Amino acid sequence: MSDGTSTLHFLDPDTFEELGRIEVHDWGAPITHLNELEYVKGDIYANVWPTNRIAMISPETGQVVWWIDLDGMLSEEDRSPPIDVLNGIAYDAKHERLFITGKYWPKLFEIELMAGEGTSRGYWQGVKPV
Repeated sequence: MSDGTSTLHFLDPDTFEELGRIEVHDWGAPITHLNELEYVKGDIYANVWPTNRIAMISPETGQVVWWIDLDGMLSEEDRSPPIDVLNGIAYDAKHERLFITGKYWPKLFEIELMAGEGTSRGYWQGVKPV
């Protein structure tokens, strides 16, 4: 569970009792405004409000292991009021598909992550709509 801070809480799904927590950081700097969480292949994906970035977080350490940059995903022609920020992450584990959308976005995107050339510290510079 996210409360919008840099703290993620692990809850029992039946009782909602807190079982643990981690502090999310990128090389020591806390990452706040975490929102819209998804568990994908052992990592936690979290939208960082109000940016177009998703942090891929180690659930053991809280370290951001990769960043996904979604700038430009929604075209300018699709950005008219009340279109708002990136705010939707969904993972189809059966077919290993990742979907993103945003508040009032007119489109849903299935994306494929592609590591960009010359990246450091794990930054997905390329995102390909599928």
